Amino acid sequence: MANMVKGFSQLTPELLSSAGGKGGMLARMYQNGYPVPNGFVVLPSAFQGEKLNKEAWNEILVLLNTIRKNNEGALFAVRSSALSEDSAQASFAGEFETVLNVGMDKEIQEAIYTVFRSRQSERVKVYSSVQGIDQSHQIAVVVQLMVPSEISGVLFTADPITGSYSSMIGNYVYGLGEQLVSGEANAHGFKLYRPKGKYDGPDAFKKYADNLYQYAAKLEKELGSPQDIEWAVAKGKLYLLQARPITTLTSGNLDTYEINESLASDTIWVNTNVGEAIPDVVTPLTWSIVRDLDIESSTIPGYYLWSGNICGRIYSNIGQRLSAIIAMYGNAKIGLKILSEIFGQMPEGLTIPVYPFSRMDVIKAMLPRVRYYLKKYREISKSMPQHIQKTPDWCRRTREAIKKINTKEELLTLWKHELEPYNTKAWWGLLAGGTNAVVALTLRKKLTKLVGTEDANTLLSNLRGDSELASLGPVVGISKVLKGEMSREEYLKQNGHRGPHEFELSIPDPAEDDTWLERQIEEFKASDTDVEELLKKQHAQYEAAFKRFQERFPNKVKWFEKQIAKASESARAREAARSEFVRVFRVIRSFVLKAGELTGIGEDVFFLYMNEVEDLLSDRDMKIKYIPARKENYEKYKALPPFPSVIRGRFNPLEWMKDPNRRMDFYDSTMPIAIAPDSETLKGFAGAAGRVEGIVRILTTPEEGENFHSGEILVATTTNVGWTPLFPRAAAVITDVGAPLSHAAIVARELGIPAVVGCGNATRRLKTGDRVLVDGGQGIVHILK
Repeated sequence: MANMVKGFSQLTPELLSSAGGKGGMLARMYQNGYPVPNGFVVLPSAFQGEKLNKEAWNEILVLLNTIRKNNEGALFAVRSSALSEDSAQASFAGEFETVLNVGMDKEIQEAIYTVFRSRQSERVKVYSSVQGIDQSHQIAVVVQLMVPSEISGVLFTADPITGSYSSMIGNYVYGLGEQLVSGEANAHGFKLYRPKGKYDGPDAFKKYADNLYQYAAKLEKELGSPQDIEWAVAKGKLYLLQARPITTLTSGNLDTYEINESLASDTIWVNTNVGEAIPDVVTPLTWSIVRDLDIESSTIPGYYLWSGNICGRIYSNIGQRLSAIIAMYGNAKIGLKILSEIFGQMPEGLTIPVYPFSRMDVIKAMLPRVRYYLKKYREISKSMPQHIQKTPDWCRRTREAIKKINTKEELLTLWKHELEPYNTKAWWGLLAGGTNAVVALTLRKKLTKLVGTEDANTLLSNLRGDSELASLGPVVGISKVLKGEMSREEYLKQNGHRGPHEFELSIPDPAEDDTWLERQIEEFKASDTDVEELLKKQHAQYEAAFKRFQERFPNKVKWFEKQIAKASESARAREAARSEFVRVFRVIRSFVLKAGELTGIGEDVFFLYMNEVEDLLSDRDMKIKYIPARKENYEKYKALPPFPSVIRGRFNPLEWMKDPNRRMDFYDSTMPIAIAPDSETLKGFAGAAGRVEGIVRILTTPEEGENFHSGEILVATTTNVGWTPLFPRAAAVITDVGAPLSHAAIVARELGIPAVVGCGNATRRLKTGDRVLVDGGQGIVHILK
């Protein structure tokens, strides 16, 4: 009975999950010294059926009277704190009841019951259904001291539409904040520009802006994600009333594998490099392993070179890396020059979103990571030749050991103590090998200046030297097999793990197919390819270019021979490291298949994340129930066409596919639609991103909703929580009154419905049956002829 009602200062970490999103966050902020009005949380255990336990009510009275002692004439706000509320996936903004300005004990008790019963309301059920959340909500209730708000507002620490971190975006109204969230009044907007919080807005709020910025920046850093913060000013003091993740800036739902990391922030995504290595839509298992490895070797916070995930396709989020370079050197050109060597030239017109790192932030974050990186790099560099030499035999023995394992415990032990550590070591070998590319890149620059692009490339086309590059092995090897210079067994040993899908573990190794090599040989014969002749022709071109170099630069010949020898050695080491990493990585497939066999789920195991496979082998909390949803989303991703090579900002592939003029090289979410000269437009606030064309339906009240058909565009003067049940039917939403943070915008964003709010006269300019194009990302409605 002791854990039924807890004051903000008394709520311990183990009780946070019972306090719900709002109660837990308020307690955390209060305990950490933020200016939060005092209050307490009535936990779900305080209720018996629909009534408060008597002991819980007595505890409530004690806490109320304690607050009243220090606050004469105190009034209270009573709000919901559902256990599913204010999560990264769903905020439930305004969906549950709220009761304000209650003072008497009886009023407070009735208010608690009103809020508690609202968990069963129709609008909560609709919202829950759309969000895919269990509708039988467990609910806690927050009772908090009301502050007599002179100004009430909200602050987003990142732009909820574009995901930009360049400024924090706020709105406020005079008086209580309910009219702001409900969309019943237009708000005063302001911005706080990073990295120092420079204020741009009405003078009335200017003196409070710096405090709000400092609190918001600190909260965002502590909580590790952009925040939606409610605040108020009363009697000259700033108070924080709530903080929750910005639900629109989430990469998706890990449970169902609905992953689109472009939606989490405004950055630049590139797959011109990593897309060659990992061209497939990846399964959850493969992605989780690569993400863990990426984190292991990352030096920049939030930067993923190998594991950025946009609907199952792998991208590098170079925006974070560019931002770190800009913070360190103060110049984007340096960053683009460095990255163009790896990712190729960026498209013309590409604007660079900057995450507002300060130089000191970058140094503090990177220094320990750089030290760790250099330590691992030195370790693997010293042992690289031995590592490459012993890996094939290690892989063979490990595969044999996996075959013989009969228990889950044995298999998990092998993973944790042998396979996972060796895979990580091979990963560092791959990275160390990759840095060797710098040698050839540097030489290429110098040669280009001396002899021009064509001859420079020719002089660098012979990096195999007198040996071989691993990437040539599969084709050169076939030729050797046909000539009797290599056995089929040796060929499979050297190349059986390589293939176009080598990074996707659910796809079998070529060597798993007994007919694969024979088909390769037959196809090779049919192609009438003479590998040796091709190599000889290339070598002749190299010799001719080298002769021209000797004639032009006789004093640089020794320099060149020394540099090309070094570049050749680096190239071979890089290729060998890549091949041996893939060899080790493919052993994980054997491990995973054995896990599926021992646990009885077969190849469904590829739809678990690796930590879940470990849980499955340990008989701990298992996520098998999510496998059907993950498989469904994986198949949806596979059905989509390849995405653009460079993506700037938030990218919705389903909307992008509808554009007949879409480009495969470049997509920029910040570029507006080209408007035809004779088209008419309405301009409002960008409420929720997306572009939809459809037929308008004007409604004056939500009760007219029976006339509203699925797929129509909802147009109204304003909306509040009573309109929520209609939103899932809407293709888009347009309102006369509203701001980017009002009800229509909040709910539309969470449901993924494009919205333009605050148009002023949409209900007068438009009529039911009109055809419009809603561009939620730009805040424009195009009236179509």
